[in-house]
Amino acid sequence: MSDVREALIVGGGIGGMSLAICLRRLGVRVDLIDSDTQWRAVGAGLSLNGATLKAFQKVGVLERMRTEGHMHSAFEMHLPSGQLLQRIQPPDDGTAMPTGGGILRPVLHQILADSTRAAGTRVRLGVRLDTLQQQGTRVRTVCTDGEEGTYDLVVGADGLHSQVRRMIFPGAPQPRFTGQGCWRAVFPRPPDFDCVAMYIDTHHKAGLNPVSDQEMYLFLLETVAPNQRMPEEQWPRLLAERLQPFGSPLAELRATLDANARINYRPLETLLLPTPWFQGSTLLIGDAAHATTPHSAYGCGLAVEDAVVLAELVEQGLAIPQLLHDFMQRRFERCKIVVEGSVRLGDLEMAHAPLAEHQAVSAMIARAIAQPV
Repeated sequence: MSDVREALIVGGGIGGMSLAICLRRLGVRVDLIDSDTQWRAVGAGLSLNGATLKAFQKVGVLERMRTEGHMHSAFEMHLPSGQLLQRIQPPDDGTAMPTGGGILRPVLHQILADSTRAAGTRVRLGVRLDTLQQQGTRVRTVCTDGEEGTYDLVVGADGLHSQVRRMIFPGAPQPRFTGQGCWRAVFPRPPDFDCVAMYIDTHHKAGLNPVSDQEMYLFLLETVAPNQRMPEEQWPRLLAERLQPFGSPLAELRATLDANARINYRPLETLLLPTPWFQGSTLLIGDAAHATTPHSAYGCGLAVEDAVVLAELVEQGLAIPQLLHDFMQRRFERCKIVVEGSVRLGDLEMAHAPLAEHQAVSAMIARAIAQPV
């Protein structure tokens, strides 16, 4: 029998919900708390590579993602003018697994939330962790709703600015601003737009990705000052200004930006917590331990992989110390390659480095992602 019979997950994002679903499948009693009373998803769209889709398949939500998102394999490279440089169509490997896709964050959030509740997870919203104390092999917690509990395992899946990380590692490194910001916006999808399309040279980088039968999302990366304010009411104008160097189809999308446009902007921050990511029986996963930039389109995938790997180790019946040790053995180097490689891509963009250098780093990350988890 596993040493993990009762678990508390702090944070109801992609990683936390994926873990709750996987642990409930093993018969673990799971409490999940999230500070947001409305349990909302923040952001626009997500790009999904093949490894991410395999992880979601293990969670058990891939079929619904196929229906409500958009799965595709091809990839196009364009100049900012819109001129097509290359269309890459991976060969059919004989499996039914797509090699890429996209989905809106709120749609994925709802899919996972439905599965989390259906699995029997006890979800409490508008609740934070107040105290956390290791007592022997278990962890005693008190939450802001006054509820006390003891658990075999507590998992901090509460994001880049993790409260759990501050509690168990008060001297841990803080998230670091990378020097870039990322714009995202959602638009209607033309029927013939069927894959990721990048518009890139040594000074510009933007892309489009289908996220459903009806919609696609745009992403654009830029160099920004760390204290630069982007007032939300000005987002349509600011994004339109940044799209001026681009030709069709981004020029046509630019012309539609108005006060009703669905836009999201955030400065890019990164974090790679030194090993280990646990203290006693409390573990950090996802962005709480390894927050990456969007350059490798794999932050979501790493968080879901954390959940899948942790559940696999729980299923093996390992004692908590061995379980957490093995988790670090399987996760640290993989996450390190992706986080550091993604930051390197951003550095190359800000330095306007030759595209060949970008391609070399991207290929290195792709080789790492292709390795078995």
